[in-house]
Amino acid sequence: MYQPKDFNHLLGLNGFSDNLLNNHFKLYQGYVANFNKLNDILVEMEKNDKFGTPEFAELNRRFGWEFNGMRLHELYFGNLTKDTKEFDGESTLAKKIIEEWGSYEMWEKDFKSMGAMRGIGWVILYYDPIAEQARYGAGKEADRLFNVWINEHDAGHFAGAIPLLVMDVFEHAFLTDYGLKKTDYIEAFMKAIDWRMVENRFK
Repeated sequence: MYQPKDFNHLLGLNGFSDNLLNNHFKLYQGYVANFNKLNDILVEMEKNDKFGTPEFAELNRRFGWEFNGMRLHELYFGNLTKDTKEFDGESTLAKKIIEEWGSYEMWEKDFKSMGAMRGIGWVILYYDPIAEQARYGAGKEADRLFNVWINEHDAGHFAGAIPLLVMDVFEHAFLTDYGLKKTDYIEAFMKAIDWRMVENRFK
């Protein structure tokens, strides 16, 4: 059984009201509770040999939604900090970003622009370390970074890639404090990134 993580240390975060954060924490805790409930129900159905039922099929389709809702929020809160520091332009991650986008500024423009698109979802900086297929050369490492738009929790992820930086752009992440000014929320998010955590995920 999964236990919700405590992110109360983020209360007082600049650009994020405590009211917004507390409501967001409760929403995250709901994903943890719902995943646990769903898992228990499915285990019981398996014991009772209900594999071919419509209920079994639909609950399994919901399984990834609840799990990713839980995990993506953990990654999102985990890459925020009150102890902000400037992006280290000499870090291993910085060099990789510059290799991929040409400059940190171009990566940031791309990331923020994706977040500002119409619609709800997530923006994730992914690292793909998986060996590419033979057409790219046997054993050659992909070793690529991608900014990826995720419309729903359970669809659009890059399989096998590692999420380095996660930004929530569902309305619940910003509406309380920013109304429809999503770009203002994105600016606040960028100033609150824990780049040490992002770098550690890359390592």
